[in-house]
Amino acid sequence: MLDQALEVFWRLGYEGATVADLTGATGLTATSLYAAFDSKEGLYRRVLEHYRTGPGAGTFRALEEEPTARASFERLLREAARNFTRRKHPPGCMVSTAVLRCAETHRPVAEFVSSLRLSTVASFRERLVRAVKDGELPSGTDPGVLARYFGTLVQGMSVQAADGATEADLLALVEVAMRAWDGGDGRPRAK
Repeated sequence: MLDQALEVFWRLGYEGATVADLTGATGLTATSLYAAFDSKEGLYRRVLEHYRTGPGAGTFRALEEEPTARASFERLLREAARNFTRRKHPPGCMVSTAVLRCAETHRPVAEFVSSLRLSTVASFRERLVRAVKDGELPSGTDPGVLARYFGTLVQGMSVQAADGATEADLLALVEVAMRAWDGGDGRPRAK
């Protein structure tokens, strides 16, 4: 049922998805939906949590599983290029481009989604701090700025995918980002 609601929210956005869309996709009645989740917002929050442990979990796995920060970021960017352009779901990232602007009544939803994006950037920063401590990146590297750079790249790739960019288009961006990591523009330079 969360998968069906996820598909509706991903395709239509929070404001675009109606209770009728959600009940039609999930098979729940409006009464059941409200009994289970209190509101459309409650369901949306659950769906976003479900997304982060399902389709969106690869980002966090890459940060934890790869032996180096460089390998972590290359993997998460390559997986993003593939996942953002898959045909089995709407293009892009459900969190990266969700509720960027909304009616004032939906401000709490927008703030919640913003907190998810910020927590992802914080995860990037933690991995980069470790890379500096381990000597993988120079001691003068600013992990916060670099984390925002990668956050911006992921969010931009999501928008590009929604606008029709192909996996190959996005992988070309990954190549540029990783050349920059390797010192192609002088910073950041891996040791």
